[in-house]
Amino acid sequence: MTTALNTLFITLEGARLNKEGERVVVTLHDEKKAEVPLRHLRSVVCLARAWMTPELLESCVEAGIHVSFFGMTGRFLVRVEGLPGGNVLLRRAQFRVADDGARTLEIARAVVVGKLGNARQFLMHARRDAVEERKPVLEEAVRRLSGHLRALERAEDLEQVRGLEGIAARDYFEVFPSLLKGEARRFTFDGRNRRPPRDPLNALLSFGYALLAQECAGALAGVGLDPAVGFLHEDRPGRLSLALDLMEELRAPVVDRLVFSLVNRGQLKPEDFKTEAAGGVLLRDEARKAFLVAYQGAKQVEVQHVFLGQQTSWGLVPHLQALLLARVLRGELDGYPPFAVR
Repeated sequence: MTTALNTLFITLEGARLNKEGERVVVTLHDEKKAEVPLRHLRSVVCLARAWMTPELLESCVEAGIHVSFFGMTGRFLVRVEGLPGGNVLLRRAQFRVADDGARTLEIARAVVVGKLGNARQFLMHARRDAVEERKPVLEEAVRRLSGHLRALERAEDLEQVRGLEGIAARDYFEVFPSLLKGEARRFTFDGRNRRPPRDPLNALLSFGYALLAQECAGALAGVGLDPAVGFLHEDRPGRLSLALDLMEELRAPVVDRLVFSLVNRGQLKPEDFKTEAAGGVLLRDEARKAFLVAYQGAKQVEVQHVFLGQQTSWGLVPHLQALLLARVLRGELDGYPPFAVR
């Protein structure tokens, strides 16, 4: 269990939540694991299969505490709240900000700053482990990303922010071949492509980004936000624009890091992919299962949340960032603090 931002996160499979006095008590196999005063909570998020007593659920509803349940893969299932709830007020605030050009620019800029900052950190870590002949290429990419971050501070409108994000993404992906080691150099990468991906590395990236987008959409729905109304990404039928916004800062440290870890360690090889008649490349069934297992394992890794000043797991980061974004939209925080890797 973790408590952060007035939210109790349940990650213990088979946990039981019940009410004792005015406290939430969490037990596992009749052993008490945690207890939290109800008055300290705004929400409860169950990320594992847990059981909550009707008495506690009733008390949460009466106290205005939202309870969200997620599947084992991070898929949002349901959110329980009483009437009247704050959900409509939060969504109205979200829609107002999305229609406000200045505030949209502020949030979109923060999202891209988080994305580029974490991409730069990823390349800086890779540079330290790279062979000497590849270090200059990575150093140049780091230098360019630093320049794009400075330029973001001067961006005057949303189109400039989007343009800088696109240029930075090109510079970032351009050095991906330099991240391959040993036998993994059999993989080829000639830039980012998708719909469909045309090589194994792009297939892995697309699959990982799809999983991350699903988790971000669930996290946003869990706090009461509309995953389809974003700030950096334009509204489009069928597009979860806010989920795409939220995942930007997590692409490099979560998905890209995992992809290169798997291929450089030889856990996934070019033979683990198949090419369809139309030219799209897909993971074979066993490789897909291996990636899913590794992805779920990566979500358990501990990481420092710099803004909150506490340890958490990667699996909780989308939920924490969704809570922070909700606070920004309610006016409780001055600006959105993207997750930053150190």
